[in-house]
Amino acid sequence: QVQLVESGGGLVQAGGSLRLSCAASGRYFSINAMAWYRQAPGKLRELVAAVTGVGSTNYADSVKGRFTISRDNAKNTVELQMNSLKPEDTAVYYCNAVADQLRGIRVNYWGQGTQVTVSS
Repeated sequence: QVQLVESGGGLVQAGGSLRLSCAASGRYFSINAMAWYRQAPGKLRELVAAVTGVGSTNYADSVKGRFTISRDNAKNTVELQMNSLKPEDTAVYYCNAVADQLRGIRVNYWGQGTQVTVSS
């Protein structure tokens, strides 16, 4: 079982920056990958950025060059540094983790979400 807690959301003007953090806790064997998703009202949840346990990353085209995902495996945390924010980045951002349980079961976990609002 994994619990994910996000923090760092808020209101920022266009062109500004925010840093989101997610901390994982609970009982599990390992976390294979962590990611940030976002969902705006009336839209589908979309992948923003993901990172594997060995550091491989991928980003949505809309955030490449502006966002950076990083992971500290020892601390079981993942961060999303968001620069040059645009109004279209406004959404609820969710932390995601894929974890292997002690019995060999792989489960997808989600945080509660943190609101990011970018004003023009």
